[in-house]
Amino acid sequence: MTGTARGRRGGAGMEEKDAAAGLAFLGLDRMRLLLPLPLPEKLSARTLRSHLYNLYLAIPKLRQVWRWLLLVWIIVWVLVSYRIFFFMNGQAVDKRREALASMCDERSRMLQDQFNVSMNHLQALAILISTFHHSKNPSAIDQMTFARYAERTAFERPLTSGVAYAVRVTHAEREQFERQQGWSIKKMYSSKNQSPGAGDAEVSEPAEEYAPVIFAQDAYKHVISFDMLSGNEDRENVLRARESGKGVLTAPFKLLNNRLGVILTYTVYKYELPPDARPQERIQAAIGYLGGIFDIEALVDKLLHQLAGKQSIMVNVYDTTNESPISMYGSNDTGSGMCHVSTLNFGDPARRHEMHCRFMQSPPWPWLAITSSFGTLVIALLLGYIFNVTLKRIAKVEDDYQAMMELKKRAEAADVAKSQFLATVSHEIRTPMNGVLGMLQMLMDTDLDTTQQDYVRTAQASGKALVSLINEVLDQAKIESGKLELEAVPFDLRAVCDDILSLFCGKAQEKGLELAVYVSDQVPQMLIGDPGRIRQIITNLVGNSIKFTERGHIYLTVHAVEEVMGCLEVETGTHHTNTLSGYPVASRRRSWENFRLFNRELHSSEMSFAPVASDSVSLIISVEDTGVGIPFEAQSRVFTPFMQVGPSIARIHGGTGIGLSISKCLVGLMKGEIGFASRPHVGSTFTFTAVLMRAHSSGNEKKSSDFKEINALVVDHRPVRAKVTKYHLQRLGVQTELTTDLDQYISKVNCGSWIAKLVLIDKETWLKESRSMPLLVTKLRTKYQPDSPKLFLMENPTSSVKNNSHISREYNLNVIMKPLRASMLQVSLRRALGGVDKVHCRNGIVGNSTLGNLLHKKQIIVVDDNIVNLKVAAGALKKYGAEVTCAESGKKAITLLKPPHSFDACFMDIQMPEMDGFEATRRIRAMERDLNERIERGDIPPECANVQRWRTPILAMTADVIQATHEECLKSEMDGYVSKPFEGEQLYREVARFFQNNDQVQ
Repeated sequence: MTGTARGRRGGAGMEEKDAAAGLAFLGLDRMRLLLPLPLPEKLSARTLRSHLYNLYLAIPKLRQVWRWLLLVWIIVWVLVSYRIFFFMNGQAVDKRREALASMCDERSRMLQDQFNVSMNHLQALAILISTFHHSKNPSAIDQMTFARYAERTAFERPLTSGVAYAVRVTHAEREQFERQQGWSIKKMYSSKNQSPGAGDAEVSEPAEEYAPVIFAQDAYKHVISFDMLSGNEDRENVLRARESGKGVLTAPFKLLNNRLGVILTYTVYKYELPPDARPQERIQAAIGYLGGIFDIEALVDKLLHQLAGKQSIMVNVYDTTNESPISMYGSNDTGSGMCHVSTLNFGDPARRHEMHCRFMQSPPWPWLAITSSFGTLVIALLLGYIFNVTLKRIAKVEDDYQAMMELKKRAEAADVAKSQFLATVSHEIRTPMNGVLGMLQMLMDTDLDTTQQDYVRTAQASGKALVSLINEVLDQAKIESGKLELEAVPFDLRAVCDDILSLFCGKAQEKGLELAVYVSDQVPQMLIGDPGRIRQIITNLVGNSIKFTERGHIYLTVHAVEEVMGCLEVETGTHHTNTLSGYPVASRRRSWENFRLFNRELHSSEMSFAPVASDSVSLIISVEDTGVGIPFEAQSRVFTPFMQVGPSIARIHGGTGIGLSISKCLVGLMKGEIGFASRPHVGSTFTFTAVLMRAHSSGNEKKSSDFKEINALVVDHRPVRAKVTKYHLQRLGVQTELTTDLDQYISKVNCGSWIAKLVLIDKETWLKESRSMPLLVTKLRTKYQPDSPKLFLMENPTSSVKNNSHISREYNLNVIMKPLRASMLQVSLRRALGGVDKVHCRNGIVGNSTLGNLLHKKQIIVVDDNIVNLKVAAGALKKYGAEVTCAESGKKAITLLKPPHSFDACFMDIQMPEMDGFEATRRIRAMERDLNERIERGDIPPECANVQRWRTPILAMTADVIQATHEECLKSEMDGYVSKPFEGEQLYREVARFFQNNDQVQ
């Protein structure tokens, strides 16, 4: 899939999401439910919008009818709101009525309970009188005793204001009774409103029986000697109480305090009667009558005072025995509000009482009903308004959408044109540059004097700088268009780091810088990722370090993230003795302190370093230098494209200022972060993280069997530099120990406890220990003759040739030049140990002999319409021993490659007139398929007698580096991709896939 195709589909996806968001904003998802539109079941957002738009425009009646529909909508919802108000208001009234009924019933129940308590105490007093007055002879109770007892037990009868006891006296017993009491029986006053002393008179008329009061509470002792049967109402109550055996109430009357009250009368019997005794039996057994006076107003006032904390209500108590109710408590103003009636039962079935309750305050406004109904109406009106505005705006939205689609098409066309322009410009610039660099390379292979070689190298370096600038501009354009993609191929990160050091060793030698790399053992040998982009990032950082460093070192390190988090020993300090060259450096930890990954891990309670996926590997890569550093005021714009620290940087050091910007984008594509720490005049440390995948197909690092049982000693007073040397030796399988104390090792030599096969001494340590070093060399060579250890002197390229040759000749030392790389170190050790140099390399780059072994005597056809490029490609291949045939067009290539033929491979240009390389390749593959079908049928030509399947390797050869071009090559069944100008390493990597095994190429 090309980047353009991806962008188009991504645009389509975004377009669909935007459409859905637009519909949600306009409320069209609700219109689908409300409007009777014949919509299909599965309908996308854009289809729904288009459907409504067409319906809105195609049916003008809808716009006319919509006004009437809107009016009907408003009327309906006004009625609904009115109904909601009455419904909720009715609920509020019902709740208020229920609350009033509950409070009224509670008060009536409490009033009954308290009245019943007082009745029970009066009944107990009646039993007391029967026991201690009538059953004792003489009586144990007199007026003083009764009054004192009644006064002291008044708290048990809180609702009674007084009690009195009248005894039953027959006419025959009257005279004797009066003599015993010392007073005459008096007639009860005729009216309850008359004062007690107003009608006092002896009872002169004879009667069958009398009921004079003999005991009374002090407050009512004036009623003593009054005949209870002489009053009409009192007589009726006494007779009813005697016949029923229960307490009997009088009608309400005014007490002495002008408040309404009632009298409760109980009958005292000679002996206990059965519950079903007849009235006549009760009359004969009656011996007295106990009366209690109840102040109804005081009783209700006390009850309401107890419930004062609750909602206040108006209470009225009525005696409803007669047709005209008698008010016992409360005002006569009943009002017209809500009323609840509770029945009162005071124990007298002959009298009926009721409690009427009303709220004292007016009912509150039904705000809940008002707000709910009004809110419903407002919501309905808003929905109607939204529908109305939506229908009006659908047309405008669709017009805007069509305009956006047109602009999108133009933008996509411009994007395609931009990509095509980049491809064309890249091809048109790189094509002549291919000729220039190729001819310069061919010129360098001729006999030139020193001055001429310097001129040619300068021209070639300038051409390569121009090609690098073109690549950076193209990368920046890809990043801006979002079409930069990463590969996912297996690669060896350690080999990539060695190649980068080989690339910069010449510049480091010119400046006298020490260049080193260290990769932790925690980093897997084989990873899956984009090695080209990782190489690009590290190359950019190392190149910047070399550019801005004049003394000291550049140190490249690679660690696993969990290793850095778990052990801070990977941190290099600022002390001179703990750096590669002894110069102070910027803190490496500060370069990653703002990374989100580390901040999340450091502040979490669980230090779990397991990656999200089991196969993923998080790496942290740092490039440390001792250069001029970055000024503090310029550090904020380091990663800004086309921005440099100062205006003089471009003039002094060159560059475009986009390398770090591209690196940051590439790191982001690798799900990593990049940061730096810099101190002016001290140096800078750039660090980035990357998430790669572990390659399962490859095992552990394959170490050379030549050094399997060899041990080595590294003598270096700088621990960091010694660790780098040990890392490279261990990669070759050499068992390595480090030492910084030379005297201690000399003592071991004298004792013969441990002797290394190889001894590697750093040149700086040699000069520092110049007195002890000759002694060590002498002891090693004299004590262990003839199998003495091999001695190596590790030197920087900055050392003068004269000084180097002097030390190495005087002490016969093998010299290893820095920077250390596995391939170079392997060659040096083999030569010193007397082995054969099987790896032909120079500074880690593939040598001519290696590539020549692959291409020797190979028949190769080169197809290119440009004569200069044709000469360059043919010359480059002939240099490696290939026999080259040239073709100027795709048609001629088809003729030459018609099977069967004798060519081993084809290098084909892509952009050619009449017929491009893609079409030519497709036709060649079609001819090969026809031949393979004949071979399968058994119709084998004589030339193909030993061939099972015919396929000629075809490598694309173009200056176009656009990703889409690479993908088109694969679609056209090409086998590889070689960019112009030719690079020996890339050419070797491509042809090795076909020519290392002869049976792969037919």
